[in-house]
Amino acid sequence: MSICIREARISDSKFIWVLNCQEMGYVYPLEDTTERINSILSSENDRIFVAVCDNTVVGYVHICSYDLIFSPPLKNIMGIAVCQQYKRRGIGRSLLEKAEQWAIQEKAAGIRIISGATRSEAHEFYRKCGYSGDKLQINLRKIF
Repeated sequence: MSICIREARISDSKFIWVLNCQEMGYVYPLEDTTERINSILSSENDRIFVAVCDNTVVGYVHICSYDLIFSPPLKNIMGIAVCQQYKRRGIGRSLLEKAEQWAIQEKAAGIRIISGATRSEAHEFYRKCGYSGDKLQINLRKIF
Protein backbone atom coordinates (compact mmCIF):
# COMPACT_ATOMS: atom_id res chain seq x y z
CA MET A 1 0.00 0.00 0.00
CA SER A 2 1.49 3.31 -1.10
CA ILE A 3 0.27 6.51 0.55
CA CYS A 4 1.01 9.99 -0.74
CA ILE A 5 0.55 13.06 1.48
CA ARG A 6 -0.09 16.25 -0.50
CA GLU A 7 -1.90 19.56 -0.26
CA ALA A 8 -5.63 19.28 -0.87
CA ARG A 9 -7.29 20.34 -4.10
CA ILE A 10 -10.85 21.47 -4.65
CA SER A 11 -11.43 18.14 -6.46
CA ASP A 12 -10.87 16.42 -3.08
CA SER A 13 -13.98 18.04 -1.58
CA LYS A 14 -16.29 15.03 -1.89
CA PHE A 15 -13.74 12.69 -0.28
CA ILE A 16 -13.22 15.14 2.61
CA TRP A 17 -16.99 15.52 2.97
CA VAL A 18 -17.36 11.72 3.22
CA LEU A 19 -14.63 11.58 5.88
CA ASN A 20 -16.35 14.35 7.83
CA CYS A 21 -19.68 12.51 7.73
CA GLN A 22 -18.48 8.95 8.31
CA GLU A 23 -15.46 9.38 10.56
CA MET A 24 -16.19 12.59 12.43
CA GLY A 25 -19.98 12.61 12.52
CA TYR A 26 -20.23 16.09 10.98
CA VAL A 27 -23.12 16.15 8.55
CA TYR A 28 -22.76 19.37 6.56
CA PRO A 29 -23.95 19.79 2.96
CA LEU A 30 -21.45 18.80 0.26
CA GLU A 31 -21.98 22.08 -1.60
CA ASP A 32 -21.22 24.08 1.55
CA THR A 33 -18.21 21.88 2.34
CA THR A 34 -16.85 22.50 -1.16
CA GLU A 35 -17.36 26.24 -0.74
CA ARG A 36 -15.55 26.23 2.63
CA ILE A 37 -12.66 24.15 1.26
CA ASN A 38 -12.33 26.52 -1.70
CA SER A 39 -12.06 29.47 0.69
CA ILE A 40 -9.59 27.68 2.97
CA LEU A 41 -7.38 26.65 0.06
CA SER A 42 -6.91 30.31 -0.87
CA SER A 43 -5.93 31.30 2.69
CA GLU A 44 -2.29 31.90 3.61
CA ASN A 45 -3.15 30.97 7.23
CA ASP A 46 -4.59 27.51 6.55
CA ARG A 47 -3.50 24.27 4.98
CA ILE A 48 -5.37 21.09 4.24
CA PHE A 49 -3.22 18.05 3.62
CA VAL A 50 -4.68 14.81 2.31
CA ALA A 51 -3.51 11.20 2.35
CA VAL A 52 -4.09 9.51 -1.01
CA CYS A 53 -4.12 5.77 -1.71
CA ASP A 54 -4.99 4.42 -5.18
CA ASN A 55 -6.21 7.87 -6.30
CA THR A 56 -8.62 8.07 -3.35
CA VAL A 57 -8.36 10.48 -0.43
CA VAL A 58 -8.35 8.30 2.70
CA GLY A 59 -7.48 10.95 5.26
CA TYR A 60 -6.94 14.66 5.82
CA VAL A 61 -5.72 17.21 8.32
CA HIS A 62 -6.77 20.87 8.40
CA ILE A 63 -4.33 23.17 10.22
CA CYS A 64 -4.49 26.93 10.65
CA SER A 65 -2.76 29.81 12.40
CA TYR A 66 -3.55 30.30 16.07
CA ASP A 67 -2.30 33.73 17.08
CA LEU A 68 -2.79 35.01 20.59
CA ILE A 69 -1.68 38.13 22.43
CA PHE A 70 -0.40 36.07 25.36
CA SER A 71 1.53 33.34 23.54
CA PRO A 72 3.98 32.89 20.69
CA PRO A 73 2.34 31.92 17.39
CA LEU A 74 0.94 28.40 17.24
CA LYS A 75 -0.87 26.34 14.65
CA ASN A 76 -4.21 24.73 15.42
CA ILE A 77 -5.41 21.37 14.12
CA MET A 78 -9.00 22.05 13.12
CA GLY A 79 -9.75 18.53 11.97
CA ILE A 80 -8.01 15.25 11.25
CA ALA A 81 -9.70 12.12 9.96
CA VAL A 82 -8.66 8.79 8.47
CA CYS A 83 -11.03 6.34 6.79
CA GLN A 84 -11.80 3.47 9.17
CA GLN A 85 -10.36 0.71 6.96
CA TYR A 86 -7.04 2.62 6.69
CA LYS A 87 -6.54 3.30 10.39
CA ARG A 88 -3.52 1.90 12.25
CA ARG A 89 -1.33 2.07 9.15
CA GLY A 90 0.58 5.26 9.99
CA ILE A 91 -1.60 7.58 7.92
CA GLY A 92 -2.74 9.76 10.82
CA ARG A 93 0.85 10.06 12.04
CA SER A 94 2.01 10.99 8.51
CA LEU A 95 -0.69 13.67 8.29
CA LEU A 96 0.36 15.10 11.66
CA GLU A 97 4.01 15.06 10.58
CA LYS A 98 3.13 16.99 7.42
CA ALA A 99 1.18 19.52 9.50
CA GLU A 100 4.15 19.81 11.88
CA GLN A 101 6.52 20.42 8.96
CA TRP A 102 4.33 23.30 7.78
CA ALA A 103 4.13 24.70 11.34
CA ILE A 104 7.94 24.63 11.64
CA GLN A 105 8.33 26.21 8.20
CA GLU A 106 5.97 28.98 9.33
CA LYS A 107 8.04 29.45 12.52
CA ALA A 108 5.20 28.44 14.85
CA ALA A 109 6.15 27.60 18.44
CA GLY A 110 4.00 24.46 18.38
CA ILE A 111 0.67 22.89 17.49
CA ARG A 112 -2.57 22.86 19.46
CA ILE A 113 -5.21 20.14 19.15
CA ILE A 114 -8.67 20.25 20.71
CA SER A 115 -10.30 16.83 20.90
CA GLY A 116 -13.73 15.86 22.18
CA ALA A 117 -13.79 14.55 25.76
CA THR A 118 -15.16 11.15 24.73
CA ARG A 119 -12.57 10.49 22.00
CA SER A 120 -10.19 8.54 24.23
CA GLU A 121 -8.73 6.53 21.32
CA ALA A 122 -7.82 9.79 19.56
CA HIS A 123 -6.28 11.15 22.79
CA GLU A 124 -4.09 8.04 23.07
CA PHE A 125 -3.02 8.46 19.43
CA TYR A 126 -2.08 12.13 19.95
CA ARG A 127 -0.07 11.27 23.05
CA LYS A 128 1.81 8.56 21.12
CA CYS A 129 2.64 11.26 18.55
CA GLY A 130 4.19 13.46 21.24
CA TYR A 131 1.27 15.71 22.18
CA SER A 132 0.49 16.35 25.82
CA GLY A 133 -1.91 18.26 28.03
CA ASP A 134 -4.77 17.73 30.41
CA LYS A 135 -6.63 21.05 30.16
CA LEU A 136 -10.39 20.55 30.30
CA GLN A 137 -12.58 23.07 28.51
CA ILE A 138 -16.20 23.80 27.86
CA ASN A 139 -16.78 24.99 24.31
CA LEU A 140 -19.63 27.44 23.94
CA ARG A 141 -21.11 28.86 20.73
CA LYS A 142 -23.56 31.42 19.58
CA ILE A 143 -24.81 30.64 16.09
CA PHE A 144 -26.29 33.41 13.95
